[in-house]
Amino acid sequence: MIVGVPKEIYPGERRAALVPASVQLLAKAGHEVRVQSGVGMEAGYPDGLYREKGAGIAPDRPSVFEEADIILQVRGYGADAGHGKTDLKLVRPGQVLAGFHEPLSNPHAAGELAKKGVFLFALELMPRITRAQGMDALSSMATVSGYKAVLMAADRLPRMFPLMMTAAGTISPAKVFIVGAGVAGLQAVATARRLGAVVEAYDLRPAVKEQVESLGARFLEIPLEAEDAEGGGGYAKAMDEAFYKKQREFMGRVVRDSDVVVTTAAVPGKKAPVLVTADMVRAMRPGSVIVDLAAERGGNCELTRVDEEVMEAGVTILGPGNLPAATPYHASQMYGKNIASFLLHVLEQAGTGEGVGGFVPDLADEITRDTLVAKDGEVVHPAVKAVLEPEE
Repeated sequence: MIVGVPKEIYPGERRAALVPASVQLLAKAGHEVRVQSGVGMEAGYPDGLYREKGAGIAPDRPSVFEEADIILQVRGYGADAGHGKTDLKLVRPGQVLAGFHEPLSNPHAAGELAKKGVFLFALELMPRITRAQGMDALSSMATVSGYKAVLMAADRLPRMFPLMMTAAGTISPAKVFIVGAGVAGLQAVATARRLGAVVEAYDLRPAVKEQVESLGARFLEIPLEAEDAEGGGGYAKAMDEAFYKKQREFMGRVVRDSDVVVTTAAVPGKKAPVLVTADMVRAMRPGSVIVDLAAERGGNCELTRVDEEVMEAGVTILGPGNLPAATPYHASQMYGKNIASFLLHVLEQAGTGEGVGGFVPDLADEITRDTLVAKDGEVVHPAVKAVLEPEE
């Protein structure tokens, strides 16, 4: 089959869906690869490197869609509603689309693509199971975000992170508070510790305490009674507002005494819970920094504005909307390996029949089934259908 990779068109998106090494993985499996000219240039991968690994170079976006049986993207239409709609006129029935598509947040885009007769796979829906770890692009990008968030905070903080004994006196370490100990949160903990900060972390799920402590941070235990906070597939689930209110009350002291707060709490397909209120921000020391990794979903901080810097009572609040794109070389490397592994798995499990390349997805396979959003002209993923149908 022919695998096509168009350039990303989302503003500021510098990642590429495949890097040359990933092209080689697909070529070894017998697939041809076509990439749009310049697809990896902003990530540090010129066309020549793709050619060396066996990829053909297409001159423009329409050519990629015309030639390819499979289209791989970082941000598909659903994850780029402002610009991705232009791809609707380029796709054709039976074509396979894979990438980030935000089907739970933007089900209408999934519905429009479904009507085009494509096979739509959304990597956000990857199940958190052992055999899917190498395909989990969401976790890979969260790793990049957690790392980059701490570097952003360190750059903006008017003090240094580590404890230092100098001839001019002792410099006390910065205090960093990480809210959410998922993949991004744990990477933020590890990065802040490597920089020498004193780190505390909190998560709804007590099970992550051991992971936080293994990285040298203190796990903040808030005495709240709550139901299991882990949702299906290993992702966090939303709690009710009464719980979040109590949570904010207990967190207020820790936020006030922190130099840096990094928030990472997000629930797939839902608005991020507000955990840091405006009053909590105003109680922090001037010069403190908040980095809100849930900015694209509304933000964990009440004052966050996506892709903007907000100053409140001397506190800097950063709401980066696409941190992985700020480290495109390695973000593309990780994403490319994830999506290539996913595609090879899906194709290996697939049956044969009518359609593009005889592709028939194996719905008995958990990875294929859980990531498949649309086929045969309709949305087939139960969770996406549940969001879409009440609105129709």
